[in-house]
Amino acid sequence: MRWNGLRLSLTLLTVIPLRAAAPEASPGLQASAAPRAGDSSADPAWPKPDPATAAAAMAWAPVVGLLLGVIAAVVLLTTDRPLGAGPLTGAALAVASLALLSRGLHLDGLADLADGLGSGRPAPIALEIMRRSDIGPFGTVALILALLIQVASVSHAEASGPGRGAAALITAVVTGRLALTWACRQGVPAARPDGLGALVAGTVRPAIPVALTLAAVTAAAAAVVISTTLTGEPLGWTLPLAVVAGLAAAFVVQRQAVRRLGGITGDVLGALAEVATTVTLVVAAMGPRALPHRAGAVTSGSGRRCAGRRPPAPRRRHPPSAAAQGTSSLSGRRP
Repeated sequence: MRWNGLRLSLTLLTVIPLRAAAPEASPGLQASAAPRAGDSSADPAWPKPDPATAAAAMAWAPVVGLLLGVIAAVVLLTTDRPLGAGPLTGAALAVASLALLSRGLHLDGLADLADGLGSGRPAPIALEIMRRSDIGPFGTVALILALLIQVASVSHAEASGPGRGAAALITAVVTGRLALTWACRQGVPAARPDGLGALVAGTVRPAIPVALTLAAVTAAAAAVVISTTLTGEPLGWTLPLAVVAGLAAAFVVQRQAVRRLGGITGDVLGALAEVATTVTLVVAAMGPRALPHRAGAVTSGSGRRCAGRRPPAPRRRHPPSAAAQGTSSLSGRRP
């Protein structure tokens, strides 16, 4: 029973096909499958979990994000370094792996929210637009921009120094799922009486996202300090600031969604995760590139340190000899 929240969080936010325990052993979650994040309609055959289980699922969301971030970071590092495909290809595959691991439901929520808010229609019509399976022009633009910015940011961070791309990616994915915890805090209503929003809205005590945010910022700052102490190369001094910036951007979008729609939905939660992830990646990728500071290492054109190679010695210019000067002066005279 104590792990029902984590099980539900994994089921909602990933493709991992976990099944709940039997009803008699698991009163908090009495079903074999949960509705996926981004579902805009409720399944009447699926008994809803109790509020405590729903709150625990959203509290576990940053931990699920940590798992997804580590997997994406492994894809990035493996593609870039051992396989030698380069940081751009590694960044594209890492972002694609995140979409695959979440079934693209967060991206779908971003597109639906962009279409709903971009329509400028009243809340009932905007919610109906968000229910549709097609994608409009606002959603298309939002998807393209989000994916381009994410890939470009990860690629830049990866090329800026060892470990910076992986650190930025893990921080961004954790922050994106932490935005879900904040959006489900008490006082934030659901826009519909059914769907994922009605399942998790207002279930999390405000102290939980506060504590998780402090832990995330502290962990990001500690990673920067430890990397600087051990290797002399920080993972990016903007990492703690990136967490705050990503959550702030998600908070702005959440307030706009609540004002326009009357509350949150599964699509709103997916959009918040993508907005927070994107903004966190942009800020985490900022900062100067890592510079060589040890003998026997130079920096390549992509900003990486190449161990074992010494910088080329500067060429010395020797003054021309007296014979050469005399020949030059004689050649310039007329007979």
